[in-house]
Amino acid sequence: AAGDVSIAAVEDDGADCPVTLPGSTPSNSRLPDPFTRLNGTRISSKSDWRCRRAEIRELAERHVYGDKPAKPTSVTGTVSGSGITVTVSHNGRTASFSATVQLPSGTGPFPAVIVYGGFGGDTATIRSSGAAVISFDPYSVGREGTPRNNKQGAFYSIYGNTSSTGLLAAWAWGVSRIIDVIETNGGNVLRADIGVTGCSRFGKGAFAAGVFDQRIALTMPIESGTAGLPIHRGVNAEGGQTLSSAYGEQPWFGDAFGSYTGNPNNLPIDTHSLVAMVAPRGLFIMDNPHIANLGPRSAGVAALGGAEVYKALGAQNNILYHSNVSDGTHCANRSEWRTPLQQAIGKFLRNTGSFTGGITMHSKATGTLSQWRDWTTP
Repeated sequence: AAGDVSIAAVEDDGADCPVTLPGSTPSNSRLPDPFTRLNGTRISSKSDWRCRRAEIRELAERHVYGDKPAKPTSVTGTVSGSGITVTVSHNGRTASFSATVQLPSGTGPFPAVIVYGGFGGDTATIRSSGAAVISFDPYSVGREGTPRNNKQGAFYSIYGNTSSTGLLAAWAWGVSRIIDVIETNGGNVLRADIGVTGCSRFGKGAFAAGVFDQRIALTMPIESGTAGLPIHRGVNAEGGQTLSSAYGEQPWFGDAFGSYTGNPNNLPIDTHSLVAMVAPRGLFIMDNPHIANLGPRSAGVAALGGAEVYKALGAQNNILYHSNVSDGTHCANRSEWRTPLQQAIGKFLRNTGSFTGGITMHSKATGTLSQWRDWTTP
């Protein structure tokens, strides 16, 4: 655990919470209240959040991502200064995948940032800040370009090619298995202080990984677009990639999300509650206000809504949304993000220095929470 941040030592610390999902939920054009339980009562203390979060997780799996299974029966592998191997066995099926490692200078063991596709946060800055870079190929765990009824990759080798779980949850499962191996075999090379980052579709993936695994101390999605940060209720109207377009482009969403692409108001959650699931852990959201297709206003609203849970938990300094950048190139390394990136790695992965949270939006893509919420923060 880093500093004053409470990091669960387990993937899901609410796994024992009883959750009974309602048969249906009323349509709601505003963002559902993250502080109201499924039974209609409001949570009133910090200790209530653990099981309320379990309800949100169940809703997210059922309606948005598909199921992210818990740790399989057997997860084995190796960790070296150049790579990680993962072998998973479950219900008589086995699958393997690997990732490459680049260490920083100095003496280990080192914290590490898992970089989706090697394509995320500025890897030179990550290493110069004292963290290793683990380059994870998500396509080895869940391939793109497949129909929903014939999904491919290590996840689907284990859980079946007709699994209703979408790629983002499958990729997140892969990240969790890498962490399993680091926990048991990291030894003198890596320690289990883990960040995750990615840009564009890999930003969607990095966000999902941080949402679903509480061992991840620092989540850093970049320009994630629809199926990432932007609120589902706002992205179509803003001119972002539409829900139906994102659902059809690749099987990123779980199959069940298909029934909501035309009516997101029927969803019992939205992405602000996924932001809240990361609380109180480190969350540094980087966004691009110059590309409307990315839905930056809706992403800002998600950050503002989720930040209310961070505030309620006394952790408002652990979330930063930053889109006040001048370069509009998609997935550029931006100078405006270098210092907060260094500070985030220091605070959340190395337990040193300070990190300042906040919502820093560009004037051309500013979201407001007031039009989207009819609840207050306890």
